[in-house]
Amino acid sequence: MVPASILRACLGLLLGCSASHGTLAGPDNASDGVAPTAAIGDRIVAAYPEALERTDGNWLIWRDGTRMALDDGAGLKPFAAWLDNPDIEDMLRLPYPAGTGAIDPPSESDPGRARNRAFFNKMYGDCRKGEVKPRLTTIAWLPTKTRQQLAVTTVNGVAARLEAVSKALDRLPPEFDAFLAPAGGTYNCRTIAGTNRVSAHGWGIAIDLAVSRSDYWRWAPGAASGKVAYRNRIPLEIVHIFERHGFIWGGRWHHYDTMHFEYRPELLPPLASLEAATEGQTPEK
Repeated sequence: MVPASILRACLGLLLGCSASHGTLAGPDNASDGVAPTAAIGDRIVAAYPEALERTDGNWLIWRDGTRMALDDGAGLKPFAAWLDNPDIEDMLRLPYPAGTGAIDPPSESDPGRARNRAFFNKMYGDCRKGEVKPRLTTIAWLPTKTRQQLAVTTVNGVAARLEAVSKALDRLPPEFDAFLAPAGGTYNCRTIAGTNRVSAHGWGIAIDLAVSRSDYWRWAPGAASGKVAYRNRIPLEIVHIFERHGFIWGGRWHHYDTMHFEYRPELLPPLASLEAATEGQTPEK
């Protein structure tokens, strides 16, 4: 059997996308450079090997026998529909630019912002039914500096990953502390502002950094029209540490949320070893 980390690395080379004004490229159109359904399904299986067993055509097979369709058959979706009602395949429609430097994302490029609710409720539980809290644990955030206690899910080893991130960030020089502490929060069973969609915080897989040093598109002038200028103050040393442990950053979205990180290993290269020392990187200009 090919190790999951190798499978994810190989499949990562296959995934890509193209976008036009308001409509996202289809998964089966090879001329658009988009990976077929099978490659997307295999990448998701490789990212969550404890929960997922395999794919069977258009079906994602969970280890308990549950079957979920990868493609809902709705075809190409306008941006709003892709965001509000994505199928599992849609979650990987846009490539996430891990490890890159500072960027100004193109319009409607929000990789990872589409979340299939049935998939994540099955994986982590539905917080509105009380299914998430029993799976939470607490970690010490910046253990030698603040020891703020944060609640995170244990499913898929998310708590262990965030603890590794915390220890790595704790080793950064003092000038980074203001961006990291106090953390804005982790688990919170709530909807996303301006929507009826449950936040990634409701699954216990997300963390917000220090709000005072963060930027959010809804706070920006022109937010009501959707035409906002990109803004970020979070150093890339921090971003790259999170990415190496499976967390994507909301600062890589056109609709930016720079305090926000969430565990989405299906969108990222193979993860760093939990045993390996994780140091900050020099920021890319």
